Amino acid sequence: MLDNSIKIFKMLSDENRLRIFHMLRERELCACDLQEGLNLTQSGLSYHMKIMTDTGLVLKRPEGNWIHYRLNEDYSEIIDLIENVVSKDLSHQ
Repeated sequence: MLDNSIKIFKMLSDENRLRIFHMLRERELCACDLQEGLNLTQSGLSYHMKIMTDTGLVLKRPEGNWIHYRLNEDYSEIIDLIENVVSKDLSHQ
């Protein structure tokens, strides 16, 4: 259990990952949309998504040449807590 908590805190320690999290709160997104919306390279996005999916909070599914990502609603309480903090920070920018 502590290992997963460490992974979640690592996920939360990066601005790009927080922005990705906020974007996924709205709906499932293709890697291409995330890449474009954040102006990241494919390898940069892949790095961030690996960290995020390792927590179990983000799920992925392949479709054609792309991967689609969504939040894992099995963790809805944690997701709500994180989104509450993230949305306040994003609104103050």
